[in-house]
Amino acid sequence: MKQQMPPPDQQGLESTAPTRLWLDPGASRIPYWAYTDPAIYQRELQHFFYGPHWCYVGLEAEIPKPGDYRLSRIGERSVIVVRDRDGAVHVVENRCAHRGVRFCQKPRGNARSFVCPYHQWTYKLNGDLAGLPFRQGVKHGDEIQGGMPADFDLKANGLTKLQVARYGGLIFASFDAAVPSFEEYIGPEVMPWLDRIFKGRELTLLGVNRQRIPGNWKLMMENIKDPYHPGLLHTWFVTFGLWRADQQSRMVLDKHGRHAVMISQRNAGGAGTVTEGVTSFKADMSLNDPRLLDVVPEPWWNGPTVTMITLFPSLIIQQQVNSLSTRHILPAGPDSFDFVWTHFGFADDSGEMTRRRLRQANLFGPAGFVSADDGEVIEFSQQGFHRGDDASTLCELGGRDVAPADHMVTETLIRGMYAYWRRELGL
Repeated sequence: MKQQMPPPDQQGLESTAPTRLWLDPGASRIPYWAYTDPAIYQRELQHFFYGPHWCYVGLEAEIPKPGDYRLSRIGERSVIVVRDRDGAVHVVENRCAHRGVRFCQKPRGNARSFVCPYHQWTYKLNGDLAGLPFRQGVKHGDEIQGGMPADFDLKANGLTKLQVARYGGLIFASFDAAVPSFEEYIGPEVMPWLDRIFKGRELTLLGVNRQRIPGNWKLMMENIKDPYHPGLLHTWFVTFGLWRADQQSRMVLDKHGRHAVMISQRNAGGAGTVTEGVTSFKADMSLNDPRLLDVVPEPWWNGPTVTMITLFPSLIIQQQVNSLSTRHILPAGPDSFDFVWTHFGFADDSGEMTRRRLRQANLFGPAGFVSADDGEVIEFSQQGFHRGDDASTLCELGGRDVAPADHMVTETLIRGMYAYWRRELGL
């Protein structure tokens, strides 16, 4: 009898994870295989990135004019974010309906239509198939040779069109037609913190950085749901008072535990109880150029100097004093992800404020004075996960429950994400 082969997308991805025990009854201990198992990773792509979740794909400021487009990704699938002649924004999959060619190669540009180079199938900006060569065949004498079948329908053979949500200059998309409304997806706990930055404002694009980090994509979500590490790992934060455990802080979660906001207010920094024994604290460290921390409070802050918003599965929104950016997580296998930083400001910013935002952006990005630390420790974490399949991480700071907190000495936001992740994957 001929042996039946698994589907192509499952060949070589058989997982032993479902046969292992998840030792923790909750989500305070995450097994290492959650970060390394190829089949778990494929389930994540299908459920979180290609299922009923809103995934960030870019800023409207990146496609300001009709015909402007940029490439983005949802999971590992390439998509095109494009503004049509009427100003509407569309997101279509970068995959020709004919033979599956990833036809758009330029990362951004302006186009009247999209043409696949392989067989010249041409698509409108909204993804509709406009035409194709030899649809009616080729005339050879009195004979018509070839051509598409008589019932071939242009409307039924366009690009895959995604659901689109636009909010405050941010663009989100979903492959799933049953995705809930954007407002319902974000929830009332987190939406006010989005409104605080984006509502009623026009964004301007300041710059883009990108990097590939050799770690599992969830580790970056963890990193920005983790108020424990910034005042310990980052010299800049603990020394200059940008983020430390002795600050007034709040941890906010949505009802599912998947989205969160870390909120804090800067203090003077310097030596204190929280710096005792902290090797990253440098009491004698000073700036040669004080403009790097030329912080000017803005009226819309209403107190907090930093908010770090994590929208599961793929977006981080940073306000760290005057620096603003989105951070886009793009999985590239269980052991790596691309990380795209898009720095932005507001259309009514003065030239001085724009320069201030750009200077403070030096703390962040691939070579940032702060963020370079995160990329490095994520790589170290991933290396450790491959050396102990039966081990687990431990996230019990502040207890084992999942609940909002009015301080940062907690890992509740990480527990919330994994409680959701585990429920959704049935683990």
